[in-house]
Amino acid sequence: MSKEMIKSLIDLIDDSDIDTIYKVLVKFIPETPPMPDELEAINRADNSIAEYGTVSHEAINWD
Repeated sequence: MSKEMIKSLIDLIDDSDIDTIYKVLVKFIPETPPMPDELEAINRADNSIAEYGTVSHEAINWD
């Protein structure tokens, strides 16, 4: 079976099953581990949220 055959099969899937198929396919995509600088940025963000909290959408002036 080829990738092209799988791609063509996707068109035959009922819309109600798309979410299920997506969840299955995503499991086969290899994850790359985060880089050290990414881990540091996540840690800084977590600490900032813990110390200062977050801002709600309602509190932002979007104009």
